[in-house]
This record gives sequence, structure tokens and C-alpha cells, in this order.
Amino acid sequence: MELNLAELDKLSKEELLLMLVDGTVKYTNISKEALLNNDYLKAHNELVRVQNIFTELMTTLDQNAGQWAKDMYKVYEFIKSELAIADENKDIKIIRDTWHEVYNQLKI
Repeated sequence: MELNLAELDKLSKEELLLMLVDGTVKYTNISKEALLNNDYLKAHNELVRVQNIFTELMTTLDQNAGQWAKDMYKVYEFIKSELAIADENKDIKIIRDTWHEVYNQLKI
């Protein structure tokens, strides 16, 4: 997917957020596959990409919007931290467990 800045300018905040979230899923899956294939450089690059997306989500989150925003910031921070640990340890289980833990904590 080639990034077209003119097209990005036309997207709503919600569409941009969805695009970022889709990116986290896509690049996390690529990193998991790379770890399974012992391609540690590719896994590292993709995990850094996902961490950068979470940094962007954290930076742009309006924490004055209420408690839900503060809670989301903590979720983003947790995921980013766990991804860094997974990258350092080259451990696919940490990646899987992180997403499952977040899902279970947020499940209504």
C-alpha cells in the first residue's frame, strides 16, 4: 500500500484512527510470521512499526475527553511496552498473550 498524502487529507479522524488500528493488526501479524521463520530483523522492524503507531495513538489521544481516554492511554502504553519486550526476547507468545489480555480486559 502506497501512502498518498492527498488522500489522507480527505479522511475523517475516525477513518484515520481505523487505518492506524488496521495497521497494528497487519504489522503485528507480519512480525509474528517473521518470528516463526526466524527472520528477526523483519520481526523487529514490524514490531517497531507497531510501537510507532501506538506512540501516535498515545500522542493524539485527548486525555481531557474523560476517563475512557485515560484508560485507552494506559491500554496503548501497556501494549507498546509488551511489544518492546516481545521484540527484545524474540517471543511470539508475548505478542499473542498481550492481545488476548487486552481483549479479555476490555470485553463487556
